[in-house]
Amino acid sequence: MKSGVLGSCAFALRETTRPEIKQTRSTLMGTVLRLGDVDTRGKEAIEIVVKTSKCTALTRPKSWKKFGVRPNNPDKMNVDEETEENNENNVVYSQLRMRTEYYVDPNADNEEDEEGDVKMEEEDGGLDEGEKDNEKSKGKDQNLQRVDREELVRGFKYGTTYVPCPEGQFPKLPTRKGIDICGFFYTKNFRRELSMGEIQYVWADPSSPQQQVAISSIVQAMYEKEVMAIARWVTKDGMDPKMGVLWPTRFDKVDCLLWSHMPFADDVRKYTFASLDQLVSKKGEAIKEHPYIPTKAQITAMDEFVDAMDLMDAGEKDEEGSRLPWFDTLLSYNPAVHRTKQAIFHSAVVSDIETNPLPPPHPDLVKYFEPPKRVLKRARGPLEECKSAFKVKQVPKKIAKAKKEGHVHARDEDDMLLLDRKQPALDRTSSQSRITVTMASSSRTPVAANDSDTEDDDDAEFLLDKKNTSAPAPLNKRVTPLPTPARSVSPQVDLGREPGRIIGATYPLKDFEKNVSQGDLISKAVNDLGAVITEIVMRPFASRRTTELLDCMQAMRKTSLEEDEIDAWNAFLTSLKKKCLSRPGNEAFWLGVKKSGRGLGLISTKEARQQGGISSISEGQAEEFFAI
Repeated sequence: MKSGVLGSCAFALRETTRPEIKQTRSTLMGTVLRLGDVDTRGKEAIEIVVKTSKCTALTRPKSWKKFGVRPNNPDKMNVDEETEENNENNVVYSQLRMRTEYYVDPNADNEEDEEGDVKMEEEDGGLDEGEKDNEKSKGKDQNLQRVDREELVRGFKYGTTYVPCPEGQFPKLPTRKGIDICGFFYTKNFRRELSMGEIQYVWADPSSPQQQVAISSIVQAMYEKEVMAIARWVTKDGMDPKMGVLWPTRFDKVDCLLWSHMPFADDVRKYTFASLDQLVSKKGEAIKEHPYIPTKAQITAMDEFVDAMDLMDAGEKDEEGSRLPWFDTLLSYNPAVHRTKQAIFHSAVVSDIETNPLPPPHPDLVKYFEPPKRVLKRARGPLEECKSAFKVKQVPKKIAKAKKEGHVHARDEDDMLLLDRKQPALDRTSSQSRITVTMASSSRTPVAANDSDTEDDDDAEFLLDKKNTSAPAPLNKRVTPLPTPARSVSPQVDLGREPGRIIGATYPLKDFEKNVSQGDLISKAVNDLGAVITEIVMRPFASRRTTELLDCMQAMRKTSLEEDEIDAWNAFLTSLKKKCLSRPGNEAFWLGVKKSGRGLGLISTKEARQQGGISSISEGQAEEFFAI
């Protein structure tokens, strides 16, 4: 089997779904390329016979057709039950076709005024909208008359009237078939974002060497001068012209031009936006510092983030070991086209789509759906710097406020509730005294509950004044709201996280273990924990959290040794010793670190080698670290 290829059936079936590009050859269309005025200055003008073909063409997935179940013919009689069952199982579908019919309302002329404009309908206050729509639809359906398509006349709306156009369109400007070069401009001034539609090749006539030499001369001259041509293309006599550009292109054995359709001035949409780096006050003065103006740190962070997302070196390595670009247009396929082909093929060979569902798409079809992991890993650091520089925070979701009832009747329980709500706040000396409230037996009045708390307070005061005349005057007008499930939620604990950090000062060990278990930002977690420990040690009353900080350092050292963050741990411990022994420092905490021994010391080369890591600290330096 030296010349054979081995593979499984599953691999062979998957290869059948591999996206393949169908090679198509475009038909050469003849036209004329003109440079100069051929009619008035024939000696100074040039006219070359050329052929055009498509360079790019938009490929769309196959269009879907609609089918419906064909009803059984009631005239046919089934002789026995077996034929009835077969008819039920063998469902016949027929393609649905669209049919258009035209109707006209003969009474529509009565709705125009004296000047011929269409009358506006007046509102009828006697009927509901639904009743009016039903009556109008019934009346129109009864008065409509069918009109043949040949009797229709095309028209254009102009204001409130219609302008008839019997021929279907107004007279066009006289045009002549061909490509006319209007002028030249430098290639550096070409705006690629204005290119529209498909690209066309412009070749010389293959059967005429003279025409080939002429085209080649024009292409080489444009290529040397680094210019492009502005051209006007008319595909057929009397057709609307198209404006575009001609780009000189040189292949190995032939020279040609590339045609790109460009927009007219009416096709361009211009939008103006405020400047991102220049602000002017109402007085006309330039503002240099503002939350809307980016700082140098923000610009630098964004530049690094954009550079980290570069895909030009995110692909696989070549034979020389250098990275190739990740995205290749020749290997990027349209998922809609090839997935539709796969679905059609699968449905054609499978009898039941429910028992044999459509298999997943080929890996080559979806390989560009997700960004490369190399770029994601490289962009994590710059992304965190951008979050810190721009102070990006997660916006908490707003809890929808529960709507109050529309109408609430003042019952005895409601009255007591309002009285309890408006009960005055007493001081400590009078807190033991009791206040007796006498309820009057007056008629109860309905109270309308509004969304505003102020209106509720006014209603409550009105009821108090009306029903409770013996109650003392409130000492404080501020009303304490009643406890509800929304108001009873415990406040969120401040985790003490600085902007850009993932470790907080409130629960540093808990935050560190959570991030390490996820395995995404281990380097960030180690650096942030070291910074948090240093800040807490330098604060007053740090001795209260000595045990907690030592536990954090043990977890940090263990993770640094296992995850190859040895240099970060050694740098953190050296910096911590220097700050603790300086003034003002925290010598007591450093003595606690020394008592822990080598368990919290520097990671030496011998210890790092056991875990497969590398350290620049020798065994002797690690032992002398606590001795000094």
